[in-house]
Amino acid sequence: MEEPKIIFEDEAIVVVDKPSGFIVYPDGKHDYPALSHWLEKRYGEGGFHFVHRIDRETSGVLVVAKTDEAYAALKEQFKDREIKKVYRAFVHGALKEERGQIERPIGSARGGRGPRSATRPHGVERQASTVWKRLHNGGGAAYIEAFPKTGRTHQIRVHCAAIQHPIIADVLYGPGREKLLGFERLALHALSITVTHPTSGKEVTFIAPLPADFIRAEAELRKP
Repeated sequence: MEEPKIIFEDEAIVVVDKPSGFIVYPDGKHDYPALSHWLEKRYGEGGFHFVHRIDRETSGVLVVAKTDEAYAALKEQFKDREIKKVYRAFVHGALKEERGQIERPIGSARGGRGPRSATRPHGVERQASTVWKRLHNGGGAAYIEAFPKTGRTHQIRVHCAAIQHPIIADVLYGPGREKLLGFERLALHALSITVTHPTSGKEVTFIAPLPADFIRAEAELRKP
């Protein structure tokens, strides 16, 4: 399996390009490789703090704090919705519109366990907003850029499924669908994140290059 890569590092933060297949923390149920273990080998136990997470099958950029001060500053930015994130995804079905915005609250499934829902939520509902832009249609699928304005669990996955365009190879929110474009994992990539650096105070953007499966899928999608 591909190893994580360091995109940027200084005394306050380390920015990682997480490959699909790595879980952020071990869940005690599966033997997935954990990004926390990979970081412990570099910084020791307690030498870093996760500010946010992305799903195991999702690839892409992740910002990790190396000090308590950096952690507190970045958590405050997430709380105040000052962080800007951009995702790329391949979804089922052609999109007629060039761009759109999904404004649907997300709640837990019945009983509070299992997948989230934006169509039949139960329990606590949380307001959620996702802006999307179509990059290309082709082969019964669409390639999109997604800009989550809130940070709910599985937000992009839930919202895409709610408008009947689930992400390709999403077995939780698009079960039974054909895995198009050669994807065997969730076709979601965290492309970039923009934060205010906790030490310098400057706005900085970090980018995780598109992985090989995304590059191949885009070439396939664009075939005449």
